[in-house]
Amino acid sequence: MSWPGTPGGATRAERQPCHYKAYVPDPLLGRPLNLTAQRAADVSDVERRLVKLNASPRALISLEALARLLLRAEAVASSFIEGLQINVRRLAKADVASRTGIDAHDDTAHAVLGNVRAMESALELADAPAVYVTDILEVHRRLLNGTRDARFGGLIRTEQNWVGGTGMSPCGADFVPPPPDRVHPLLEDLCAYMSGDDHPALVQAAIAHAQFETIHPFIDGNGRTGRALIHLILRRRGLAPRFAPPISLILASHADAYISALTAYRYEGASDSPQAQEGMGACLDRFVADTARASIDTDRFGATLDTLEREWRGKLGRVRAGSSVDLLLRVLPSAPVLTATTAADLIGRSAQRANDAVNQLAAAGVLKQTTIGRRNRAFEVPDLINALTGFERALASPLGDTRQAAPARPVPYRP
Repeated sequence: MSWPGTPGGATRAERQPCHYKAYVPDPLLGRPLNLTAQRAADVSDVERRLVKLNASPRALISLEALARLLLRAEAVASSFIEGLQINVRRLAKADVASRTGIDAHDDTAHAVLGNVRAMESALELADAPAVYVTDILEVHRRLLNGTRDARFGGLIRTEQNWVGGTGMSPCGADFVPPPPDRVHPLLEDLCAYMSGDDHPALVQAAIAHAQFETIHPFIDGNGRTGRALIHLILRRRGLAPRFAPPISLILASHADAYISALTAYRYEGASDSPQAQEGMGACLDRFVADTARASIDTDRFGATLDTLEREWRGKLGRVRAGSSVDLLLRVLPSAPVLTATTAADLIGRSAQRANDAVNQLAAAGVLKQTTIGRRNRAFEVPDLINALTGFERALASPLGDTRQAAPARPVPYRP
């Protein structure tokens, strides 16, 4: 294909016309996929691990609280891949500010919270009979809502885009997605594939994600939208009915391997060729390995949260079952920062009862008073913030411990 040149290019080469190749993937419907016995066994093992993780009752914490916390962690990790860096405390304060109508003046936090909304939107589609292009557009719209790129939300690109290179033209880019006139048909095929069950659920999630990133249908937010679709498929197919482990935390830690896997997926030639099959298989290997790692570490993190709640209850002494304090302790893992108003929403009790419970937890040292904005009283959960920060740091290490192996990506400072 021909590029007319970029008039505003900094160099003569950038201003000159050039030729480039855009990659158009084969449709997913009817595309052959031959899994080796080893890959099929690995997929089955990790799928069983996901089911067990969702079915295992935690000792004290509510699974709903853990699900909200993991969703937030997943959104943060997805943002790290896109270059949006934020720590737990800052995001939690911005979240509370948004819920209570306070302007936090934090564009980065708004963008990351957009990731949370996008993933929530994707999960809402899990019970629908089919997935449509309009559903993906809505996920993307929510992703960009409230950011400086909100005007692009939910709009399929009408121009050629590319990844890498100088940024001035697709010539010399690392990857050039399909031309804009091929995008909508490819999205329709992708949605039809996601609506079916031709492949095991974990395989479907890996292939659909890679296909979406290859189509690259939006001006911005493709990576975050594609990772939200992973959650949709895992819940839709029944592997993660309650929550999915934060797979993007692992993808972000293995960024080079992640990009290599996507590159391998973009085979050339016939879809039934050995090269094509091995390319898709290599992409699947990366996804399965990262999902296994995320599942193992999520189980450990859940045990850490159980321990925290036992310690909190020990500080309070005897807590009456079903009381506002009891209810707040159960959902506290989902709220690193809260106010009396957000606490009332979490436990479904009156503002007065929620305020009394918050004050009891603060007096016992479970909560620590802080502010949002200039003078809006709020409370943070120091133990939880420290635990979640440690969780994010551990998942950024190739060995699961930053003291044994340095983080492979930016992470919050150790408390």
